Order: sequence, then C-alpha cells, then structure tokens
Amino acid sequence: MSPRTHEVPDELLSSLLVNYTKPEDLIGENGLLKQLTKRLVERALDAEMTEHLGHDKHEPVANAAGNTRNGRSRKTLKGEFGELPIEIPRDRHGSFAPQLIPKHQTRWAGFDDKILSLYARGMTVREIQSHLEEMYGTEVSPSLISSVTDAVVEEVKAWQARPLDPVYPIVYLDCIHVKVREGAVRVKAVYLAIGITMGGEKEVLGLWLAQAEGAKFWLQVVTELRNRGVQDIFIACVDGLKGFPEAIEAVFPQTTVQLCIVHMVRHSLNYVSWKRRAEVAADLKRIYACATVEEAEQALTEFEAKWDAQYPPIERVQNFV
Repeated sequence: MSPRTHEVPDELLSSLLVNYTKPEDLIGENGLLKQLTKRLVERALDAEMTEHLGHDKHEPVANAAGNTRNGRSRKTLKGEFGELPIEIPRDRHGSFAPQLIPKHQTRWAGFDDKILSLYARGMTVREIQSHLEEMYGTEVSPSLISSVTDAVVEEVKAWQARPLDPVYPIVYLDCIHVKVREGAVRVKAVYLAIGITMGGEKEVLGLWLAQAEGAKFWLQVVTELRNRGVQDIFIACVDGLKGFPEAIEAVFPQTTVQLCIVHMVRHSLNYVSWKRRAEVAADLKRIYACATVEEAEQALTEFEAKWDAQYPPIERVQNFV
C-alpha cells in the first residue's frame, strides 16, 4: 500500500505570512503570531498524547496498561514571542514525555520561525514532515508526524475560515509579494483583505494565492467574505484593476469603491512628463494630506486650475476617486 499523500492548500502556505503595518500587529503582546503559536503548540501536544496512548480522547482505552489522559499542567515558555503560557496534557501513569516541549524546558527560541518555514517550504506533506522531523529529531515515527501535521493543518484551516464581523467601515483589497521555498526560493503573490473594524482596529480577513489577478478572482474573494458573515462594507479600497469595482458591487451593491492613494498617484503620473512629475506629485499630496473635506476640495480646485489644461487625463483619474 502506497503511503498517504495529499496536497496542502495554497492558502495554508500564506496564512502566517501576513505583512502588517507595524511589528506589534504580528509579534506584539496580543499579536497573531503569539496567539496562533499557542494554539498550534497545544494541538501538536495533544497529537503526541494520542500517539503515546494509542487512542483519542473519549475513545475506549487501547493500551494494555489502561493508561488514559489526566488533565493538563501549565508551563510558560520564553522565546522570541515573549512569555507564552502553554497547557500540556498529562497521562494517569505519568509516562508521557513530550518531544515538542521536553520536561523542564522553559525556553524555546525560534519556534515561530520554524512554524513559518513549515508553511513556506512547499505544498506536499512530505516536505512539511521534513520540517517536523527537524523540530522533533530523527526518532519520530511517521504516524506521529502525520498526526501532528494533521493537527496543525486543521488549526490553520479553521483560522482561515473563521466567521467575520457583519460590518467593516473600510476593507483594503490588495497584493503583497513574499518569498517561499519550493525546492528553490520563489516570489509569489499573496492576495489579502485587511478590514478596519467598527472599533478602529485592523484585522486580516483572509489571504489567497492565485496564478493571476483578475476581476473574476476578486469576485470569488468578496463572495467568500460575504459567506463568512460580512453583510456590509462601507468603503472598499482597491487598485485600478479593470472590472474590480463591478466585482465588488455585484456582492456588496451599497459599497463605495475607492482607488487607493498610492495607485491613484501612480495612475495620474502616468500621464505626466518626467520633467513635471515631482511638481504634480507634490500638488497631489496637498489634496490627500488635507485634514478636512473643505480643505481637500479647495486644494483639488487649485490643482485642476493649474494642471487640467496641460494634463486632462488626470481629471478622469480624480473623478474615479
């Protein structure tokens, strides 16, 4: 019988490669990396206990000694993620010796990097298993590696499919480029949706890998957001991709589609000679840097009076915004 293999969904490779605007969003006290690391470690320890006992929780005892689970003990790990409280499963006979976090170990430097490399290494279970072998050592059984891999994949998949808030005032839909290892180091495009909550906090709504960006792809993304509970988006900030506004409006017809400032400036400068670009860019900044609507409207009027006759296509870009 051939060994069991399956493809790891591309979304899992990018789940931990989130490019936040400030380090605290990722590695802060309550950052995503710390919370996800805690859940992954505890699920992996549960998988180790299942392998040790030979049966899952609540299943009939499968070992001759009658050994079973016996609650949990608490341990605080210190590492690059700060202090991380972990609950470690115990067995009734006291014979369970965790391999992921050995007894008496209180510091585990670099675990977050190993988890990141686990998902960035490649798409197959075999490649993921090679990283788990590096974490556990050469004597880890294939069945244990498979159990831990399944537990980790299940946890990240649940995060990717979690329910979302019903309303987001602003959602940014864009792309970042990250380096992943698939035999060799390659650059891949990761498409992401970042929402601003009603409380003013940033939240990564999802990440996706696709061969090419297009309106059909983004239609699938916004449809997924709706299926995960989003009922309304006030403003969707996007790039200038053709058909993008129509894709959003097909799912959220009341949403205002806004071209992001960076793309707006880039599109505007495409119509400007190199000699004038610095001056036009400075005048555009006076518009979007205004503190009030009234000031922005006045700055826009001055911009139009100065540049519309010379560069009329810029006006069409401004009208899109």
